[in-house]
Amino acid sequence: MNYGFSKQYRLLKTDDFSSVFALKNRRSRDLLQVSQSADNALGHPRLGLVISKKTAKRAHDRNYMKRVIRDWFRLNQHQLPPHDFVVRVRQAFNRETAPEARNQLAQLMKKRR
Repeated sequence: MNYGFSKQYRLLKTDDFSSVFALKNRRSRDLLQVSQSADNALGHPRLGLVISKKTAKRAHDRNYMKRVIRDWFRLNQHQLPPHDFVVRVRQAFNRETAPEARNQLAQLMKKRR
């Protein structure tokens, strides 16, 4: 299995994000909110991330949260349906609370099958 996270697995364009947000198919927990599109016809899931400066002022904090979410997605992408996902961080998390964020992400993304 390929566990990479190349460009084909990322949402990069504004139109891609807009199409996911337009469907208003979202679920949330304390730390994270996940929006999901319908089938993307690519045969594999894609991930987009939204982490605002309001959530975490320091860039290294935002980058850490992105790394945690990307890593979870990279390891679990083969179990996900071929949809576009946008993960929005609602509340900042750090090394101590990262396992809880991973757990919430698993609940939000895997329940939708």
